[in-house]
Amino acid sequence: MKRGKKYVEAAKAIDRTMQYDTEEAISLVKKAAVAKFDETIEAHIRTGCDGRHAEQQIRGAVVLPHGTGKTVRVLVFAKGDKVDEAMAAGADHVGGEELIPKIQNDGWLDFDVVVATPDMMGVVGRLGRVLGPKGLMPNPKAGTVTMDVTKAVNDIKAGKIEYRLDKTNIIHVPIGKASFTEEQLADNFQTLMGAIIKARPSAVKGQFLRSVTLTPTMGPGVKVNVAKLV
Repeated sequence: MKRGKKYVEAAKAIDRTMQYDTEEAISLVKKAAVAKFDETIEAHIRTGCDGRHAEQQIRGAVVLPHGTGKTVRVLVFAKGDKVDEAMAAGADHVGGEELIPKIQNDGWLDFDVVVATPDMMGVVGRLGRVLGPKGLMPNPKAGTVTMDVTKAVNDIKAGKIEYRLDKTNIIHVPIGKASFTEEQLADNFQTLMGAIIKARPSAVKGQFLRSVTLTPTMGPGVKVNVAKLV
């Protein structure tokens, strides 16, 4: 794969064989973000889990202290007084049954996170084929199936992110933007890693964190010293 000049220049500052301490890794990844837009900094965490076994699955959510730098659009499925509560909390869209054809037939997906009250999950379940593959299905573990819609919306708007294993047992999550200070990125990264280490399934034997890499949207990755994270 041919890389652009900027990528090649940025990659020269990074030793691919080395695992850097968190502070240095964050400093390097910020310098590697040389695109003309404010790149997202992501963490890619390779685990020793085997996601084919239910007891080794990881899924949860954590509020990053400095948010993600992205404006998150929230859709809430609710009825009764919970509709007003969701609107008051700052949800971008609130509705019920009437949204099903809009999403299913018209392909309307102007939202990043879906929250639902438990009594609406029967309705939301019908959207499984659309929302499931996009990782948008509400889930109690992620705090997106709840009667406390105010807290759910507030947390998401404040920088709550969801983490889960993909098919290759890697967790991919944003920890902020290249425009964040190194301290803000470090705070967010430490908060995320603390939550993931805590979420380690007891069924996982051997090394839990196999590798952790920080990458900007368009730049090269920087490996973090795993031994110092645990």
